[in-house]
Amino acid sequence: MTLIEKIIARAQSNRQRIVLPEAEEERTLIAADKALANKLADIILIGNPDKVHTLAKQHGLTHIGEATLIDPENYERSEELAQLLCELRKSKGMTIEQARTLVKNPLYLGCMIIKTEGADGQISGALSTTGETLRPALQIIKCSPGITCVSGAMLLITDKPEYGEDGVLVVGDVAVTPMPDADQLAQIAVCTAQTAKSVAGFEDPRVAMLSFSTKGSAKHEVVDKVVEATRLAKERCPELKVDGELQADAALVPSVGEKKAPGSAIAGHANVLVYPNLEVGNISYKLVQRLAGAIAIGPILQGIARPVNDLSRGCSVDDIYYLIAITACQAMK
Repeated sequence: MTLIEKIIARAQSNRQRIVLPEAEEERTLIAADKALANKLADIILIGNPDKVHTLAKQHGLTHIGEATLIDPENYERSEELAQLLCELRKSKGMTIEQARTLVKNPLYLGCMIIKTEGADGQISGALSTTGETLRPALQIIKCSPGITCVSGAMLLITDKPEYGEDGVLVVGDVAVTPMPDADQLAQIAVCTAQTAKSVAGFEDPRVAMLSFSTKGSAKHEVVDKVVEATRLAKERCPELKVDGELQADAALVPSVGEKKAPGSAIAGHANVLVYPNLEVGNISYKLVQRLAGAIAIGPILQGIARPVNDLSRGCSVDDIYYLIAITACQAMK
């Protein structure tokens, strides 16, 4: 069974309620129909019912009737949710009129439904920018306790079973925080290890904090940041298996790890890699993807109290379908 098959099976075993606020977008609707047909999740669609039903008929979608369909212009809970949103954002100067307008925005409405325990996660981005996806999530759902920065993890599936977890690595941050400080980097380490557990199914995440130095082989302030982040990650999450600073080869190759970091339980055996900054992370995963033929799945947003994930506007139906499964796995308590 491949990793994505395992993720799908995990989602099917404990169906979560996933909001798709871009229900009038055809790829999203086709993916929703497939998810319902395969009992991947319970789907909540937000969109104009006439448009959704017309689109479903055009594409021969026979399972859309199993979804909960919410019309944002005529939702019976709109006033209740507007009052709550106004209360949540009153310190930022939000008025009730502004809140009433925002709860008709499907992305805000979906996050309000999650906030009031009516759903477990949300996916958008086929029509929206990353900023439009994240803004309501951060304003309404907010970050997980103890977390102040959002980050993005990537699943890298390689044909090298000797590395990572049978060739699979979970890496972060590849998407959100450009220059994390030591505390933010520690948070990214904790969150990426959790993603490795909840999504990739790793029973034993082993986190390497990457650098161009291994255990003091080079001196620089950016190395000091990684060392401090490693200390903070251990302090924040004592049960986390984490070590750094480690060069990439020392993190992955047992013989190199033994030579460069003798005595380290992580060196040579890491299955989770934490990059020192977004520039390194984004460049490196794309190089591995293009030059080594690795399959890259993500980014998976992490650090939000309930999962809200972002699609590329160039996404495929399968991309949306797989992200429904991933979001469901993240949502499981």
